[in-house]
Amino acid sequence: MRFTLRQLSYFIAAGETLSVTKAAEQVNISQPSISAAISHLETELNVQLFVRHHAQGLSLTPAGTRLLRAAKESLRAAAELYEVASDANDRVSGTLKVGTFFTFAPLIAPELWAGFSRRYDAVQMTMTEGSEAELLENLRLARIDLALTYNLKLPPDMTFVELARLNSYVIVGADHRFADRNSVRLAELIDDPFILIDLPLTRDYFLGLFSQIGGTPRVVMETSSTASLRSYVAAGLGYGLMTARPVNMRAENGLPLVYLPIEDVTHSISFGIAHLAELRRSRVMDAFIDHCRETICDGAIPGMMAGGCAARIPATDTGPETTTRPAPQDF
Repeated sequence: MRFTLRQLSYFIAAGETLSVTKAAEQVNISQPSISAAISHLETELNVQLFVRHHAQGLSLTPAGTRLLRAAKESLRAAAELYEVASDANDRVSGTLKVGTFFTFAPLIAPELWAGFSRRYDAVQMTMTEGSEAELLENLRLARIDLALTYNLKLPPDMTFVELARLNSYVIVGADHRFADRNSVRLAELIDDPFILIDLPLTRDYFLGLFSQIGGTPRVVMETSSTASLRSYVAAGLGYGLMTARPVNMRAENGLPLVYLPIEDVTHSISFGIAHLAELRRSRVMDAFIDHCRETICDGAIPGMMAGGCAARIPATDTGPETTTRPAPQDF
């Protein structure tokens, strides 16, 4: 083998950023060093890795895309040498890159990351956020090792470890006519203004709940932001549907919200960890999965409130948010 792991790392940086300039900044090396590493690999492997676009950066060739993934696997295999030493010392160490579905990242990710880092201080963990499609792409390109996400039509090249099942719920403002109810039927809301979460798989999932009752909601607005959804609903502009349930029962505009279980449709969804099926899990990955299993269950998810009953801010509460900590649900 007439190339080095360092040259592979320079190629990976260029493949991820599609820019020699950005790759040099990422690995803190000169641009000529990045270019030289790419040229050396192309010569050594007798294949073109990039198409160079004048003043517009790089794009990977099909061969370059395959090599990018293989290069990351090679670096991962090299890192496992440290895991062998860790096994001898009975200590989990190394690097871990975790992606999380961005709508529930503020609820779940901070506590999971902090708890895991306290438990395994020799692990260098990073976390990124993205949509379902972005998480899948990042797993396939080895940009991340694991993804915290929902099991919504995951493709067969992914393995999924279920951590909990979540029930969707109706979210209304405190002045809504059903705000004092303990639960609600979607059929009762079919003619009310509906604010829809507009994310590829999420959208289809929520509209599918209405198809179970043979109805079509009266959509008055679509948004990709759960924060915006909560504020619109709290202001009385309509009702919404969510799956992760924040402990904070006030919207971002400071107005109170009410969470209502749904009576007339089945609406359980699987939440857990996805990874590339062909990828052999490292000891660090297994440690994180075990940590999540210990931290998360159907009745307790970090940052979320317990489902199964109506939730509303107590009348005596005058603060910006509740401080009680039951456990799940929100998309």
